[in-house]
Amino acid sequence: MQILTSLILAAFAAYAGAWYVGRVEGNFALMLFLAVVVTGLYWLAERLYFWPRRRRAAAALEAEVARRNAELRQQGVTQVDGDVTKARAELLAQPWWLDWTAGLFPVILVVFLLRSFLFEPFKIPSGSMVPTLLVGDLILVNKFHYGVRLPVINKKIVDNNPVQRGDVMVFRYPVDPRQDYIKRVVGIPGDEVTYVNQTLSINGQKVATVAKGEFYDEDSLRYSPQFSEKLGAVEHNILVDPRRQAYYGPDPKTFPMAENCRYTAEGLTCKVPAGHYFMMGDNRDNSQDSRFWGFVPDENIVGKAFFVWMNFGNLGRIGAFH
Repeated sequence: MQILTSLILAAFAAYAGAWYVGRVEGNFALMLFLAVVVTGLYWLAERLYFWPRRRRAAAALEAEVARRNAELRQQGVTQVDGDVTKARAELLAQPWWLDWTAGLFPVILVVFLLRSFLFEPFKIPSGSMVPTLLVGDLILVNKFHYGVRLPVINKKIVDNNPVQRGDVMVFRYPVDPRQDYIKRVVGIPGDEVTYVNQTLSINGQKVATVAKGEFYDEDSLRYSPQFSEKLGAVEHNILVDPRRQAYYGPDPKTFPMAENCRYTAEGLTCKVPAGHYFMMGDNRDNSQDSRFWGFVPDENIVGKAFFVWMNFGNLGRIGAFH
């Protein structure tokens, strides 16, 4: 068992190391699930087999010492060394390979349940959601806000709140579901989303914006025009730079249901299909979003982002956002 356990731990370490240095595309949810399964099997084996066997060995030692001492007393020997405390402790001690598997199972299980069904942490890697979220923000995502989903396969089994315009959502990138993206919900099923000349309209109604001066981005070291915008009940800030011209890639578009979108030199209009959502970044001129790669299907939803729990470069960032 020591050799087998060493090989299993080495495999986990090698996969994690290759993922960290970018040699493989990692799937943390799958790795965590496998860790739960493997350590759970060791935990069951410990409870049902290894621990009872060690207890029997300790009891046998105590019985053997007691028998030997009884024989010595019958022979007239009154002073015997019958202390087996140290030997008993050694017999009952959990070997290292069980300590690193069965011993970690409760901790790994709690992390798995919390991450899969309650809250999952993410790190903001890019500036597509500036000024709402900055590069380096560590955020929490509510996994049950839109419903309960099975881990790994992400299949919804219980509905909860519907997706609303203005929600900041984490989802699996439709082009490569191994990657997680974060954007704001702009269009829900049935909406007609128009973005022409850097102006957003929903179902023919222009989304009003109010100028709020300039925003200084410490990462890009430049100022950008900032506006407030209200989508549904959510008021938030966006960046729109009138000096930049939008280019949405070559035509024709090849993403699923691209026929729902019409592109012109000034922008686009898309009809959001059932079970899908249209997403945009708050940094409108620096965001790869539904304008480029299409709609986000419901099965790709991870959860609703709602809280910055840490930014090591700026502790003032900690707090809720919308």
